[in-house]
Amino acid sequence: MKFRLPLFTKPLAAALLGAAVLTSSGCATIFGRSNYDVTISSNPVGSNLSITDKKGKEIYRGVTPATLKLKSSAGYFSKAEYQLKFNKDGFEEQVIPLTCKLNGWYFGNLLIGGIVGMLIIDPASGAMYTLPERNINQTLQPKQAQTATLQILDYNNLSAFQQAQLQKIK
Repeated sequence: MKFRLPLFTKPLAAALLGAAVLTSSGCATIFGRSNYDVTISSNPVGSNLSITDKKGKEIYRGVTPATLKLKSSAGYFSKAEYQLKFNKDGFEEQVIPLTCKLNGWYFGNLLIGGIVGMLIIDPASGAMYTLPERNINQTLQPKQAQTATLQILDYNNLSAFQQAQLQKIK
């Protein structure tokens, strides 16, 4: 004698299996990621580039252009933050921040990921955060030429405060 499941239980079993999979996963983990390819370029090309994380640890040193993977999370419930420092001889040094944002898919846990996805899976995987800027192009400003000037002032035209600041040269 063969045992047969009634026909209506197969779709029900599939639905229950699907629900179990979805509720044991995080939405941001399913639809997002935790590492992002970031392309960094500069004008002028060949600028020195240094990237530090939120703890001040240097995680990259090289020249532009560069493509590298950056994590969107710095740990459990902690978004990643980076400082990108550009410098080149003859140009002003520039430091720009790069901060991860909360991934919109994280709120999908309210519908299908459940409390497990919201409090454990997405924060642990790092996918609850996203890196909004993935193509960075920084233009460095030329250094202003500093010229020395000589200014001759009449002692009698100085304020009392300015006169008090003067020092006699021996």
